Order: sequence, then structure tokens, then C-alpha cells
Amino acid sequence: MPHRALSLIENLPDQSILQRIGNTPLIRIRLLEKEFPHITFYAKAEWFNPGGSVKDRPALRMIEEAERTGELTVERVILDSTSGNTGIAYALIGAAKGYQVKLVMPANVNEERREIVKAFGAEAIFTSALEGSDGAIREAHRMKEAAPGV
Repeated sequence: MPHRALSLIENLPDQSILQRIGNTPLIRIRLLEKEFPHITFYAKAEWFNPGGSVKDRPALRMIEEAERTGELTVERVILDSTSGNTGIAYALIGAAKGYQVKLVMPANVNEERREIVKAFGAEAIFTSALEGSDGAIREAHRMKEAAPGV
């Protein structure tokens, strides 16, 4: 008799991780229905996105729009400043689509975020923690000006 896990894997749809973005479940919130009995409440479980947050959706849409308009090609680099979930989404999507990704982050960003973007192959550039996100934004702009093809 075949192992149960193997038979489950064989039945998984053959789809890109990008197709999972936005394909998250709705969860019924029954607690609220006690107070409002004529209303059915649902929450969209965005933490089920591959990158773990709602930020996967806008990051994918921005990248797809840049591809559609020709602003993003494989010769170019995805560059942005981030302190969190959007950067993780860019790194994930960039890895799936074959783009180089550079993320400018304040030096005080937590270790988990550093490791996740690194695991997806993104380059992390760190700026002064004292300057926070504003410093990361300035550095990303400076990098863009220095290398217009980015």
C-alpha cells in the first residue's frame, strides 16, 4: 500500500507559487454574528499567501504591470526600500520570475526578515538604523540615480 503522503503529493496541482498569491481562504467569524445576527462576517486569511502577508498581492501586481509596460525586463533589477513584508514579497516573486532583487533596509530590521530575503536570493543593503525607513528610501533613490538601468 503506498504511503499516504506520497499519494497526496501526486494529487497536488502543478502550479507556480505565484498562482498561490491571493488564493487565500475566507474564515467565518461567528463571534461577531452573536452581536449582529443578521450579518455574516468573514475574514480573508492573507497570512496564507506564500510570503506570509497581504503585501504579496500589491508586489505581484506592481511587478506584473512593470513587465506589461516593458519597464521591467530580465536585464533590470527590482530595487526598493523596505522594512518588512513588501520586501519579502519582492524577494519571493523575483526568485520565482528570475529577477535580481536589491532591498534597502534599515540596519535594525529583525533577523528573521534578513534571513527570509536572503533565502529568496535578494541582496539586502543596510542603512543607518538612526535614519530608519527614510534613510533606506534615500539610499534606494541614490542607487537608482547612480545606476539608471536598475
